[in-house]
Amino acid sequence: MGSDHLSEVLDLIAVRGVVSGGVIVDGAWQAEAAVAEELKFCAIVRGEAWLTTDGIEEPVLLREGEMAVLNARSWLSLQSGPAHAALAAGPGGSAGNPVTDVPQPENGVIAPLGGADPETADAFIGGRIDLDSAGRDLLLNALPPVAHVHAGMPAARRIRGHIDRLFDEITEELPGADFAVREYSQLLILDVLRAFAAGLDVPPGWLNLLGDERLRPALDLIHQHPETAWGLDDLSGAAAMSRTSFAVRFRDVAGMPPLTYLIRWRMLLAKRELRSADSRMRQLASSLGYSSESSFSSAFKRNVGESPHSYRSRVRSEEESNAVSRRVTGAPSPL
Repeated sequence: MGSDHLSEVLDLIAVRGVVSGGVIVDGAWQAEAAVAEELKFCAIVRGEAWLTTDGIEEPVLLREGEMAVLNARSWLSLQSGPAHAALAAGPGGSAGNPVTDVPQPENGVIAPLGGADPETADAFIGGRIDLDSAGRDLLLNALPPVAHVHAGMPAARRIRGHIDRLFDEITEELPGADFAVREYSQLLILDVLRAFAAGLDVPPGWLNLLGDERLRPALDLIHQHPETAWGLDDLSGAAAMSRTSFAVRFRDVAGMPPLTYLIRWRMLLAKRELRSADSRMRQLASSLGYSSESSFSSAFKRNVGESPHSYRSRVRSEEESNAVSRRVTGAPSPL
């Protein structure tokens, strides 16, 4: 098995899918809400719906088993097919086809509205993707404003399976359902990232880079030996490309020069180690290719915006605060 760069990245950041809840509803319906989350997702279990949000010119049709991730959007609107047609005719729908306003899903439950039949009515699930600061830097820049995972994508079958299992776990309320929902949420987000790591409709960035087979040999060198002072000759040679062609392709795909990527990869590794109570600054500096603790500290502050010691203190304080909050509220720990 070759290098699994997506797993390497996910091991360095905290990414957690959280299901807010869902709705089962008949007929013409619409759901509108402000979006406070940086990454919010909507998944259609049954039926279809038109998604509208700021920053896109045309509504996106979400069919059964499809989902969309909203990246830094401020509001969203979901309309069923009948509601979309009715509202196009005028506010509130037509007299013969009134439109039901659907409340925003919450509390992790899926609620039938107005006696809707759970077996046949439309159903959708909403949720969010929680990120730490490292994950925020990576994902918000890697995904498009609306990441639509549609039926034509290779990952679509798996994603539909995750959506169906989430729906079943939430509605059937079997023992262990909370654990299952957390696990399936994680797998759902993983397959969304897999879909876009394949290079489908993503801006230049790390997801785009992970899916580029031509650059993979150079990426292998950077990830496997971050302590090495790789030059363009080394990396372009690994990719069997000329220096110029390699540099241009890497920038176009990753959105940054290869040596900038090397430094950012080192900083991600450093952040992970600094979260550990056992990390030693001198050994960490050496393992990342820095000749001294002071040169590492200068590079870290230049790229991260604070010193390694300050970063470690702040992150540990935040983790302790979050742990106390989870004990008080009974919320689960991040997976």
